Amino acid sequence: MSAAAYLGLALVVWWQVWSTHPTSTTTCGCGDSALFLWFFAWPAHALAHGLNPLHSTAMSHPGGVNLLANTSELALGVVLAPVTWVFGPVASMNVALTLAPALSALAMFFLARRWVSWAPAAFAAGLLYGFSPLVLVSLSDAHLMLGWAVVPPLVVACCDELLFGTRPPVIVGLALGLLLVVQFLVGTEVLLLLGIAGAFAVVILAAYGLRHREAVRAGARRVGVGVAVAGTVTVLLLVYPSWYALAGPSHISGRVWPLIDVGLEGTTLHAFLWPTPVSAGFTLFTHRVGGYQGPTLSGQYVGLGMVLVAVVGLSVWRSDRRLWFFGAMTAVSVALSLGASRTVWLPWQLADGRPLLQDIIPSRFLVVIYLSLAVVLAVVVDRTRTAIGRRVGPVDAGTSGRGRRVSGAGRWVPGLAGLAVAGVALVPIAVYLSPTVPMVTRPVRPPTWFTTVAPRLPARSVLLVFPVPYQVIESAMAWQAVTDFPYAMVGGGGPGGVVQRTGAERAGAEAIGRASFSFTGQMLRPGDVVATRHALAGWGVTGVALPDQPGLPAYDRVTSVPYTVAFVTAVLGRAPIRQAGSWVWNGVARAPVAGPGPSPASVDACTSLGADGTTVAMERVAACVIALG
Repeated sequence: MSAAAYLGLALVVWWQVWSTHPTSTTTCGCGDSALFLWFFAWPAHALAHGLNPLHSTAMSHPGGVNLLANTSELALGVVLAPVTWVFGPVASMNVALTLAPALSALAMFFLARRWVSWAPAAFAAGLLYGFSPLVLVSLSDAHLMLGWAVVPPLVVACCDELLFGTRPPVIVGLALGLLLVVQFLVGTEVLLLLGIAGAFAVVILAAYGLRHREAVRAGARRVGVGVAVAGTVTVLLLVYPSWYALAGPSHISGRVWPLIDVGLEGTTLHAFLWPTPVSAGFTLFTHRVGGYQGPTLSGQYVGLGMVLVAVVGLSVWRSDRRLWFFGAMTAVSVALSLGASRTVWLPWQLADGRPLLQDIIPSRFLVVIYLSLAVVLAVVVDRTRTAIGRRVGPVDAGTSGRGRRVSGAGRWVPGLAGLAVAGVALVPIAVYLSPTVPMVTRPVRPPTWFTTVAPRLPARSVLLVFPVPYQVIESAMAWQAVTDFPYAMVGGGGPGGVVQRTGAERAGAEAIGRASFSFTGQMLRPGDVVATRHALAGWGVTGVALPDQPGLPAYDRVTSVPYTVAFVTAVLGRAPIRQAGSWVWNGVARAPVAGPGPSPASVDACTSLGADGTTVAMERVAACVIALG
C-alpha cells in the first residue's frame, strides 16, 4: 500500500509528463536537464554499438568525456538502457525522475519500520524524505545524482542490522558493500557525504559505547565481520571505476569547477525555518538560458513545524536513544551544511580545499539532514500514538484495564494524535512545494536540421553547434542525444566542458563562447579569428550549424544570430547556406583560411546589417564579411 501511494504521488508530481508525451516531454531539453539526457542516452548507445559506456568522444571531441568523472548517474543509464533502446532517452529519464521520489520514500519507510510499530508513522517519514524540497528541487533540473536518494536509508538499515540485528553479518555486509557500489555509480558526492556522516556517527556511537561496554563487546564481532565483508566487496568492485574516475581518459584534475569555490555554497539557518520566496529574477534567467521552467524554490526548507516536532519529541522522550542519535546527526549535518565563509569561522572550513572534499557542495548535507529528521518524525509520531493510546485505553484490545469498553471515538484518538503530529511537520513543507506540483515540463524538440539533415551526415562528422553547450545554454547536448549521436560535437557541458580545460584551443573556445552567448554584448576582439581557426583545426571540425528557425525557445538560441553569422563567416572565409531552418557551413576541414581576418570594427559594421533578423538580412551580413577579404 505504501509503495502504491508513493508511486501515485510521484505520478502526480510528474503528471504533465505522463498525461502528455513521456517519450518527448520532460522537465526541459535545456539547461542541466540537457546534460543528463545525454548521460542517459550514451550508455544505451554505447552498449548497442559495442562502445565504451564509461567514455565518449561524441561530446567534447576529440578529448571526450569521462562519465565516471562527471555526474553521469551511470547506474541509472545502464539499468534503463532497454527503455532508451525502445522509447528513447527522454522516456528513460522520465522513468528515473518518477521513480526517484517514490523509491526514496519507500527506502525510508523500510528503514523507519525497523523502529516503529505503526505503519503510518513510517509512511510520514517516507513522505518527508522522498518528497522533500531537496529531492523535488533536485529533480526539477534532473539532478538525479542527488534526487535519487534511495541508497542512504538502506545503508543506515544495514548498519543498524549489523549493530543490533540477528541476520548473518556476512549477508548484511555483502548488501552494504553492494549498496555503496551502487551509490558510487549514481553519485560519488552523496557517497562522500555518507562517509563523512558515517565518521561522525562512529564518534557518537563510540561515546555511547564508553558507557555500555558490555553491549559493545557483545556486538563487536558481528560488526567487524560485516564491515570487513562490506569493505572487501566495495574495494574489489570499485578499484577499477575509482581509478577510471580519478586517472582514466579525460579525467578531471584539480577543482571540478576551477573558477568556483563550491565550499561557499552552503545553507542558511533562516532558510531552514522560513520559506524562501520564489526568485522572480532567477526564474526569468532560467527561462532565457535554460533550466527548470517553473518557479524556482529552495531545496533546504524544513519548517518550524518539523523543528517543533523534533524539539518537543526529544524533550518528552529524552531517554529514547534513537531520538538522541538522529538529533545529533541532524545538528552535525546542519553545521557542516552551512559551508565555509569568508567572514566567520564555520566547521566546513576544516575540509574546504582538501583533495576530493574541495568539490563537495556543503548544502548537499541536506541528504543526511532530511534522512535524520525523517527518522525523528517517525519515532515521535509512533510514540505519540502509543502514549495517547495508554491514556485512553488499550489501542488494540477495545477495553480498558478496568473492564470499561473504550468508545469507538476513543479508539481513533491515538491514531488521530499521531497523524496530527505528522501534519504539523509535513503540511508547511507541502504548502511550500505546492507551486511546483505538478512539475512544469517542456517538449524536447531539436531544431529541424538536427532531425532531418544531421542523421544523414557522413560518418565521423565533427560539428561545432551553436549555441555551444559550454557557454551557459546547453540545449545542443539534448539535440545530439535524442537523435542518437549521428555526429561528434566539440565542447560539452558539465565540469569536463569548461573552457579552462580546453588546453591549446582555449583562446578559440573563449571566442566561440562569446559568439554564442554573452551578457555584456558581443564584439570581435583582436586575435579572435586566428585563435578560432586554430581551435577548429585542433578539434578536427568538419561543419558548423547555427539553428535559426522560427519558434525556437529562447533557451535554444544564441544571443545574436547576426553576430554569430558574421563571426563564423569571418573565421571560415565563406558564407553559410540556409538549410532546414539553420545556417550551415560544410567542409570546414577541407578549406583552411589564412590571414588575420577582418577587423573588429568592420565585422561590427557588417553585423548591424542583420538587425531585422530575416533570412535576407543574414545573407547581407555574410556577404558584407566576405567582401572584407
